[in-house]
Amino acid sequence: MKLHYRVLGEGEPLFILHGLFGSSDNWQTLGKKFAEKYKVYFVDQRNHGRSPHSDDFSYDLMVSDFHELVTDLGLSKINIIGHSMGGKTAIGFAVKYPEFIDKMIVADIGHKQYPMHHEKILEGLNALDLSQFKSRGQADRQLANYIEEIGVRQFLLKNLYWVEKGELGWRINIPVLSDKIHDIIEEIKFDTIETETLFMRGGKSNYIVESDYPEIEAKFPNSEIHTIEESGHWIHAEAPKEFYLEVVNFLS
Repeated sequence: MKLHYRVLGEGEPLFILHGLFGSSDNWQTLGKKFAEKYKVYFVDQRNHGRSPHSDDFSYDLMVSDFHELVTDLGLSKINIIGHSMGGKTAIGFAVKYPEFIDKMIVADIGHKQYPMHHEKILEGLNALDLSQFKSRGQADRQLANYIEEIGVRQFLLKNLYWVEKGELGWRINIPVLSDKIHDIIEEIKFDTIETETLFMRGGKSNYIVESDYPEIEAKFPNSEIHTIEESGHWIHAEAPKEFYLEVVNFLS
């Protein structure tokens, strides 16, 4: 699949892979900062952003999509930042195509299987009848019946766009994401990854906990783990300055 992407800056290539229900747009502010030092590629994964929709959705396919993009660009050595689902895509890419990666940053996700925890989000998204809404505000009020946190609703509703005047549409493929959600929380299986890797975790997030450290250190022998104590799962948005400084220090 030919993925949608945008490029900013000059220098070594740095690819950014967003998380579930997200898009490359979520990384614009921090990405512009990285673009002062690197050539940044903002990528939309399949069924997200402006990339094509497909009934097929798995990490194997997202890894294949990403490999196709990198080879189409004629690149042989890249750096990757992957957040959440994008972090698992990056890990899957490192399993299959380690020769392409110089360094990898995995933001608040591990390779392990996660318990199902997206039920309310998917229930709320599936409940919205966009034909009944004439504004994002109306959609937000309806979604609030399912999701209390305004920040989460704002994040999800960034996926709305005007198909034409008066007609809202989704950039994310909600039916397929709902159907394939169990494939997204599954474990990425491998023996070891030798790629130099920085795991960035939020101190208020439960995606990587201290009991995961021995497994991560065994599976990623050339890795380090950095915690941003005051951040939750969206560490790049909640603590952009510390995230930026740690990533740049690691890459350089």
